[in-house]
Amino acid sequence: MVDSEVIGALGPDGYLINIARGSVVDEQALVAALLAGELAGAGLDVYADEPKVPQDLLAMENVVLLPHLGSGTIETRAAMAELTLANLAQYAADGTLVTPVF
Repeated sequence: MVDSEVIGALGPDGYLINIARGSVVDEQALVAALLAGELAGAGLDVYADEPKVPQDLLAMENVVLLPHLGSGTIETRAAMAELTLANLAQYAADGTLVTPVF
């Protein structure tokens, strides 16, 4: 979704923030734009090949990296716990899951 064209549209004064999914951003295009000065900086909480972070990003002073903490809110963790309990209850009741994984 966020390729070199989108990154280019942000321009040299723009910052890219990704707390969604690592696959949303073309990481190679991001690194290239940052190295070329075509983007001011980036803030990343997710990565394309998690938990591996590209060495180039680790070395940049204009990039803030977090270890996938975006879901670390009280509300999100409570919702995750509720969903786990709902899956357990439904499985115990009829052998199916609220959120099956295929």
